[in-house]
Amino acid sequence: MDTLEAFVSALPKVELHVHLVGSAPVETVLTLARRHPDRGVPVSKEGLLEFYTFRDFPHFIDVYTAVTGLITGPEDIADLVRGVARNLTAQRVRYAEFQFGPYAFQRIGIPDAAITEALDIGARDALAECGVRTGWIIEFPGQSAGVHAEAALRLALENPPAGLVGFGIGGIEAGRAPHTDLIRDVFRAAHAAGLRCNPHAGENGGPETVWEAVSQLHAERIGHGIRSLDDPALVAYLAERQLPVDVSPTSNVCTRCVPAIAEHPLRRMVEAGLFVTLNSDDPPMFGTSLSNEYLVAGRDLGFSPAELAGLAANGVRASFLDQPSKDALLAEIAAVSLPVG
Repeated sequence: MDTLEAFVSALPKVELHVHLVGSAPVETVLTLARRHPDRGVPVSKEGLLEFYTFRDFPHFIDVYTAVTGLITGPEDIADLVRGVARNLTAQRVRYAEFQFGPYAFQRIGIPDAAITEALDIGARDALAECGVRTGWIIEFPGQSAGVHAEAALRLALENPPAGLVGFGIGGIEAGRAPHTDLIRDVFRAAHAAGLRCNPHAGENGGPETVWEAVSQLHAERIGHGIRSLDDPALVAYLAERQLPVDVSPTSNVCTRCVPAIAEHPLRRMVEAGLFVTLNSDDPPMFGTSLSNEYLVAGRDLGFSPAELAGLAANGVRASFLDQPSKDALLAEIAAVSLPVG
C-alpha cells in the first residue's frame, strides 16, 4: 500500500451521493440474476461486468432499471442495505445518504409501509453490525415523473423511513420538460414538509437544469452539477452561496458525460470557488468505490492529501447530519496525519 492509498484508507468519510440499488455488490446482483434468469441480467461475473459497460447515459438508465427489477421483495431491500454497509465500513465511511427510488417496488405491488420497514431494518442492522449511519433521500426519475413523482412524495410524507432526510430527482434531465409543473409541485410540498431538497442537475443536461433546481426546486445541494461550468453566472451564484455540489468523477466518465478522467472538471470546479464533495454514485456498476474516488482525485486530478482531507470535510459539512455529529466527524478527519513529503 503506497502513501496516498494508506492516507485515503485512514481517512473517515461520508458518502452523500450514492444510489442504493446502484450500490448492490456484484456478488449480490449475480445471486439475484441466477434467481431470476428471465430478467435479462447476465448470470456470470464476466457477463455482468460487460453489461456494466455503458454506451451513454440512457443506456446506463436501461441497465440500472434491469438490475432494479431483480429486487422483488422487502427482504431483498433489507439485504441490500446490509451488504452495502459492509462495503462502506471497510472504507471508513461513517455516514451515507442513500438515494432511493421506491417506484420500482411500488410498481410491483409492495406496499409503502413494507418498503419503509425494509429500509428501517436494513439501516438498524447497518448501524449495529457495521457502525454505518444511514440517511435516506427519496427520489424519482424525472423522465417518468408523471407516473412516479407523486407516489415518491406519498411514501416520503406518509410512510417515511426513520432516517429520511431529503427528497430528490434523478434520471434523464432532458425528459423532465413535459413534467415541469408537477416536479415543481412535489418539491414544493417536500420542502414545506421540512425535507431537504437534493436534485440531480447539470449531469446529463446543461446549466439550465441547475438554474431550475436552485430557483424552483429548493435545492440545498446539487447532484453532479458538472455542467454548471458552462455558465459563468451560475458558477458565480453557486460560489457566492457556497451551495454544495456532489461530484462523482468515475460515474461521469462511465456514463459518457465526460470523455475521460483527465478531462473531468473537478479541479476547475474547486478553483472556481465551488463547494464540492466527492462521491461514488453507483460504485459497483462503475467499477469504483468512494475510496477509489479519492485516489482518482489524488493520482489523476492532482489533489494533494490536504486537499483530499478538505473534500472529506466538505462532505461532512454538506451532509444533512445534526451539528454535534458533524463536529465529531470533522474532529476525526482533522486527527488523521497528512503524509510527509
